[in-house]
Amino acid sequence: MIVNIFKPLGPLSFYREALSIALPVMLQQLIMSMVSLIDNFMVAGLGDISMAAVNVSNHLNFIYIVIINTVCGAGGIYIAQFRGARDIKGMRHAYRFKVIFGTAVSLVYFILCWTIPKQMLGMMIRGNAAGEEIISIGTVYLRLSSFALLPLALSFAIGSSFREIGRPKIPLFISAGATLVNTLGNWILIYGNLGAPRLEIAGAAIATIIARIFEAAAFLVYVYTAGAEKAPFFAKFRTLFKIKAALVRKILAKSAMMFLSELSWISSETIMVALYNSRGGAEVVAGMAAGWTMANLFMILFGGIWTATSVLIGGALGAGRLEEAKQRAGWIKSGAVVLAGIVAVAGFGLVNLLVPLVFSNLTAQARSICLGLVSIILIYLPLWSLLNSQFAITRSGGDAAAGMYTDVSVNTLIFVPGAFILAFCTSLGPVPMFAILKSADILKYFVIRYFYKKERWVKNLTNEE
Repeated sequence: MIVNIFKPLGPLSFYREALSIALPVMLQQLIMSMVSLIDNFMVAGLGDISMAAVNVSNHLNFIYIVIINTVCGAGGIYIAQFRGARDIKGMRHAYRFKVIFGTAVSLVYFILCWTIPKQMLGMMIRGNAAGEEIISIGTVYLRLSSFALLPLALSFAIGSSFREIGRPKIPLFISAGATLVNTLGNWILIYGNLGAPRLEIAGAAIATIIARIFEAAAFLVYVYTAGAEKAPFFAKFRTLFKIKAALVRKILAKSAMMFLSELSWISSETIMVALYNSRGGAEVVAGMAAGWTMANLFMILFGGIWTATSVLIGGALGAGRLEEAKQRAGWIKSGAVVLAGIVAVAGFGLVNLLVPLVFSNLTAQARSICLGLVSIILIYLPLWSLLNSQFAITRSGGDAAAGMYTDVSVNTLIFVPGAFILAFCTSLGPVPMFAILKSADILKYFVIRYFYKKERWVKNLTNEE
């Protein structure tokens, strides 16, 4: 029985290779999550209202980041496969796609932040008892932080490309430096240390801008000085629009399906956030936001899974080693579940120690909500790791339709209707609502597994005409 359970596990040599790719990505995200935790600790010192305002604004920013990730992910499918085929020109065309469309998305969101910030924030906290105060403070933060969008898009394009060619340590070091700049900036500008003015929420936004400019500048300095050998995907700005139209159409087709998948997911999450934000006042918004900040410490697994899958599966597919790619896919799935189980068990002890310490300035009710949310997330962590591995595997071979069908069907037919039923027909609090609604991900597993078994993802995209 034990042999059958662990039969899908691959050799240790494979997992050492996978971890050598995944760990720098996970460490980078851990550093960013820790800094975010420190940022939240600093903002929490300003009270529940300020904490709620920043985090509602950051949820809107998160929607933007999901879209940027989709753009980079679509281009990244081709970078990983072109790397396997040793096609440098192909990698550069895919990189150009990331920069062009990432910049376009950033400009659109920048305009929205300055024209309709109150309307966007209002959708997130409709019915909240402290809504007007949260919107007033959140508008200031959202508008200021929008100046970080363009450098952020450039950093995403370059950093994700380094990970897709199997060099994740570069974005690790640069992003670690940027997060330290952000933390120091918050400490100086939020509370007015070292003789600086006390800017509170505005200070947090300005610190973010400085950190993002630092990050983008560091990436540019590196790629310009490292040369084509270490950054083969990089295309200089003067050649940015020298991109194959046929490849753009292919990537847009993939990104459209990825976008629909991510749009379905982020829309359902946003609806859920808006509904549980109506279950009280600032303590609900602050508690749930604090919980997600804490949970991000453990959800770093997903970034490692996606990057390792992109390199190991995408590279094998691009090199024409299709049977090897299929075998590796099974190993990645089983390894992801085992690793998530270990992290979840360790996480339960850690959160009970950190929540009272980090969020001592929040109300007792907000801390209770935070702890409850993180506990539910840890329970779901192995399932989500399995889901992420299957999504990543199918996308690595260009089967973006599998994720689209899975997300759109389950979110539209089950998740969103369930959220409204629980919101208007029960008196459940935000944490029980979240726990019940996320059980829909069990159904997602069976849907994506169906597409995974059809093996439409077992494809060498570099040979497509």
